[in-house]
Amino acid sequence: MKKFLIIQTAFIGDVILATPLIENLIEKFPDSKIDFLLKKGNESLLFNNPGLNQVFVFDKSKKIKSLTGIIKKIRLQNYDAVFNLHRFASSGIITLLSGAKQKFGFNKNPFSFLYTKSFPHEIGNGVHEVERNLQVISSFGKFSKSHPKLYPSPEDEENVSRFKGVTYVCMAPSSVWYTKQMPENKWTELIHIIKNDVERIYLIGGPADFDLCERIKNKCQVFSIYNLAGKLNFLESAGLMRDAKMNFVNDSGPLHFASAVNASVTAFFCSTIPAFGFGPLSDKSEVIEVKNLSCKPCGLHGHNICPKVHFDCGNLLDLSKIKL
Repeated sequence: MKKFLIIQTAFIGDVILATPLIENLIEKFPDSKIDFLLKKGNESLLFNNPGLNQVFVFDKSKKIKSLTGIIKKIRLQNYDAVFNLHRFASSGIITLLSGAKQKFGFNKNPFSFLYTKSFPHEIGNGVHEVERNLQVISSFGKFSKSHPKLYPSPEDEENVSRFKGVTYVCMAPSSVWYTKQMPENKWTELIHIIKNDVERIYLIGGPADFDLCERIKNKCQVFSIYNLAGKLNFLESAGLMRDAKMNFVNDSGPLHFASAVNASVTAFFCSTIPAFGFGPLSDKSEVIEVKNLSCKPCGLHGHNICPKVHFDCGNLLDLSKIKL
């Protein structure tokens, strides 16, 4: 029996885009035990995943203490291989001290020169992050499952069932980075464009997104809009998105929720570009962006303010051709 550990302690979307490793490894090694290490706050993303044995949580707010404790727990597992998808020092230290027989990861990690094998992580050439991640398990065979997966529980499904039974869309207007977020006035414009095609609009996001969603809702009182920001957990949000007529998202976590349940999605890319490798993977998907801007992209993750002040990559988005 093989024992594997996958490490991805970055953001929500990064964890979701790591799940194809679980799907592929469990298909090839059905008797294996697969564990996952992620940062505190993201653990519920992997609830109910049938391919996982256990999930370890790294509390970055107590970095040294948590790091020491995690390493002790991991060393007791006697892993055959550790696959580190995170590219920074803390995960490299965990990988090196894991006691695993083999260690794999990306060459951007500062400790990768001590891995069994390291792989390039090239951003901007159009290769999707899922494909980059699958490199890391390539020593164990050729793998083809490229769709991320989330598994809402029956309870999650029941909790959002009351919002269904009508034609609806979901909108996730927020992002951690301002320049990855379509401007507020564009969301109100979008609502007025589609208002005759659906019965309800659900605004979704975390607790910190409630005020933004409330402002958008209040500007569009002529329509049936529900502010669900902070009221749904990750898997409930994914379950709601799955059955929406369309989901409108930024280049952020909810985009990957949609991919993970194969939900219809329209993604707005402002300061970033799909060629970075984080575009939608749903069967029905569309990307809307402003092309041929000399200042776009202005960075991999975005900025708190537009470096050029004008924010043309957001303000000039053309929503006129959007149809459901």
